[in-house]
Amino acid sequence: MSLADSLFKNQPDEMQKALMSLRQIILDTARKTEGVGPIKEALRWGQLSFITAQTKSGSTIRIDALRSDPNKYAVYVHCQSGLIDEFRDRYPKQMTYVDQRSIELTLGQPLPMAELKHCISLALTYHSRKKMEKTKRKK
Repeated sequence: MSLADSLFKNQPDEMQKALMSLRQIILDTARKTEGVGPIKEALRWGQLSFITAQTKSGSTIRIDALRSDPNKYAVYVHCQSGLIDEFRDRYPKQMTYVDQRSIELTLGQPLPMAELKHCISLALTYHSRKKMEKTKRKK
């Protein structure tokens, strides 16, 4: 049994399917995003987390169901990274954002797939993009 299977086994079927689908979107996006490398799945803050341990190219992404609403789940990023502001600037109406912490998704609603994948890619390359920006400023 995978970490994801064990974490989501107590969720209702629809939520379990949504979280496993979101997990696959993250893994597929990571595989297709240059410079990310292999993803390590781990448990962080009780949530399934995706870490660019080998390349250290990105910020950790976490996913989980919302405890406050059985019909909602979310993609979490580090709240001090500025990633949610970046996502909000690029896609102000396509997704729902909660503070500086997450993209909130609703069961039964179609995912804004292109936008979501792009945001995941931005998170997975967060550190490498910051390093490139620093290098450009020094020149």
